[in-house]
Amino acid sequence: MVDTFVTSDAAILDLLRKQPSLTVTELSAQTQVTATAVRQRLTRLMAQGYIERTSTGSGRGRPSHAYRLTSKGERKTGTNFSDLAITLWQELRSIKDAEIRRGLLSRISQRLASQYTIEGSSTQERMESLADLFAQREIPFEVRQQNGLPVLSALACPYPELAEQDRSVCAMEKMMFSELLGENVRLDQCRLEGDNCCTFHAGEATSSAEVSGR
Repeated sequence: MVDTFVTSDAAILDLLRKQPSLTVTELSAQTQVTATAVRQRLTRLMAQGYIERTSTGSGRGRPSHAYRLTSKGERKTGTNFSDLAITLWQELRSIKDAEIRRGLLSRISQRLASQYTIEGSSTQERMESLADLFAQREIPFEVRQQNGLPVLSALACPYPELAEQDRSVCAMEKMMFSELLGENVRLDQCRLEGDNCCTFHAGEATSSAEVSGR
């Protein structure tokens, strides 16, 4: 299921990013909208996994509730590690030993893959599950048929800044997709080569030259 993010909800997320937790009354006062409207936004954001509610007992009366960001919500509000990621990637690429470099790329792709849950028994189903997963992160992927086989197309790059500096990130992405899909993946088209999108086919081994990014 793909989340539909409502622009007006951004104000709630931004306030919770700056303060550990807030009540409906506090959010209503700071956003200058009614408590009913705030509750509607909070319900929507909780359903999408961006915030969570905590309860605090207050004697014999009804418990009071406060709201705070989840880890998913923190990522949504603009946490950006692009500078760190680029620096770390540059250090990885500076390793002269190709075998060590390939081993690190392999471990990175495996670690990334372990963070994702992909469903489906067939390649097509797993590709569709992968496309849904990236759609939840606002990265458009689609699955289509080509010569009777499913093809995964990336309509936007998940790592634009890294890819512009170093094509080996594409090799890492292929390795990660291979882990998730359970079979070897090849990259047939690439946006960096002027194609409209990056397309991934399953079923063909990846060469050591591709893995090393050469």
